[in-house]
Amino acid sequence: MPFWTTPVTPQVITEIMNSMLLQWAALSLLAVVVGGMLRRQVPFLGGALRLIGQLGLFIALLWTAALIMGFDLSLKAGTQDTPTQTVTGTETRVRMGRDGHFWVQVRANGTVRRLLVDTGATLTTLSSEAADDLGTIPDPDGDQITLTTANGTTQAELGVIPSLHVGNVVVRHLPVAVSPAMAETNVLGMNFLSQLASWRVEGHTLILVPHHPQAAAAAATT
Repeated sequence: MPFWTTPVTPQVITEIMNSMLLQWAALSLLAVVVGGMLRRQVPFLGGALRLIGQLGLFIALLWTAALIMGFDLSLKAGTQDTPTQTVTGTETRVRMGRDGHFWVQVRANGTVRRLLVDTGATLTTLSSEAADDLGTIPDPDGDQITLTTANGTTQAELGVIPSLHVGNVVVRHLPVAVSPAMAETNVLGMNFLSQLASWRVEGHTLILVPHHPQAAAAAATT
């Protein structure tokens, strides 16, 4: 699996927040347990420690609810926010959406779809509807893989998109995973990005540099 420098993105900040939440919840639970053990020998100290732990667990519960609501709202905002995607010279530049994610317009099979760029996803993953719209050819062997998502594990079928366009980028025979569990959030994974000459994030802009860029006029139709 390739290694690359991880920029400080909203996804990274979310991971840090999740780690802090787990530590907070663990310390709060420890306080409850230790307080319960000390309650008989040192009633005041044990009771106070247990109360602090219970308060900490309640805060952790509220924290978790806030993170879940924030994640749901960001995805909903992403589906409504119109991405700014332009071709400049040999590069396709995508401005970060209001939700803190990069959403690109892809074109295949005469259809335009919006996909979330996810550097943590190995494969480009589509819903069944998006796969049909983009002209995905199913794997003739009917192979399936197991995907790990925010909602748990799910089975996905493998397929190939003959030709996928993003700005001035064209990737041919792109392997994809197709799963009904993707719902409205379709993901452009590392197997697309790895076929570029380079890609990088500068400030709030994702920059895609293909090996063989299309003419800007042709890219404008995407």
